[in-house]
Amino acid sequence: MLQEQEQRHVYYDRDLDIEAYNLSGIVQKFPNHFHEYYVIGFIEGGKRHLWCKGKEYDTSAGDLILFNPRDNHYCAPVNGELLDYRAVNIKPEVMSRAVKEITGEAYMPYFTETVVYKSDITQSVQDLYRAVLNDAPLLEKEENLFFLLDQILREYASDFESADVLRPNRQIQSLCQYMEEHFAENVTLDELLSMTDFGKSYLLRSFTRQTGVSPYRYLQTIRLDKAKRFLEEGIAPIDAAGMAGFSDQSHFTHFFKEFIGLTPKQYQRIFQDKEKDSNETGEGEDETK
Repeated sequence: MLQEQEQRHVYYDRDLDIEAYNLSGIVQKFPNHFHEYYVIGFIEGGKRHLWCKGKEYDTSAGDLILFNPRDNHYCAPVNGELLDYRAVNIKPEVMSRAVKEITGEAYMPYFTETVVYKSDITQSVQDLYRAVLNDAPLLEKEENLFFLLDQILREYASDFESADVLRPNRQIQSLCQYMEEHFAENVTLDELLSMTDFGKSYLLRSFTRQTGVSPYRYLQTIRLDKAKRFLEEGIAPIDAAGMAGFSDQSHFTHFFKEFIGLTPKQYQRIFQDKEKDSNETGEGEDETK
């Protein structure tokens, strides 16, 4: 069975404050979503059709993948091929500190390319992944991280503030801010409408066009990010679900695994395991404890 071929390894490095992960034997589709962090990854095997910010890409082994925070994206397998993918997740504050140390300037970078075909930089991603996996000496891990970022900053990044990025208009931004501040509440479409002069249909179309995701998907993605932070703090999955605004535990677990690739409990373990052992997906776990 295909599920038996799947392996999902995730590691958290406390020294660098980054996540490194490997998905192999994966046929799962990943629906439209975004992250609050930078993603630097590469395709090690298999083919995927990727959609990101309104553009489409056919990716295969050797291709470098770059996502900025809030880049909406989704992907699906090509001809049923199994995906083998490695990546690192870097929080904005960690990226900002690294950029200052590398360039001497304080700015948030903006990746100007989403896919770099057959890139030599994939070897640097692999080196950093292995250093985290093997809990290498701090000097080796820092060297690998800075070498990787230096290459990307020189070739595929600009200053986020000066980048040619289409940003939502003021009314849509206010709706985003409202959902970010009231993520744990039962936000309704009528509430959002009351903050604009839009009709329902126009609001849904305009919001989706400008942010890349629907209002509901935006809210759920914000909730997911909050839940991840609660889990990182050691809060039990059932409590993290309620605190993040998810109405029931089963919905939370399904949504979490659909977007992250792990159950909430499996994700939490990477922050609790001092030996940094990997966590693989399993069936039948009690996620309510």
